[in-house]
Amino acid sequence: MKDDTIICRCEDVTWGEIRQALEKGYTSLDEIKRITRAGMGRCQGNTCHQIILREIAKFCNKKIEELSISTFRPPTKPIKLGTLAGDNDD
Repeated sequence: MKDDTIICRCEDVTWGEIRQALEKGYTSLDEIKRITRAGMGRCQGNTCHQIILREIAKFCNKKIEELSISTFRPPTKPIKLGTLAGDNDD
């Protein structure tokens, strides 16, 4: 795969960025996600996590099933400032 191949379309993360993170010793999906922001975009990794897992497995000579999956944190939900201030009127 070429270094300029986009792996995470939402965050514009390339294979080169992921490869560099792997070479620096970041070999879990959570680490790759934190270092490169891959999987943190609109789709929350629905399009790129499997590709990244496959590449981590190849790099580490493991099966995908042996790798830990990413920690899922749902996107934040906007709330009204009045709610934060303790105003219970909607």
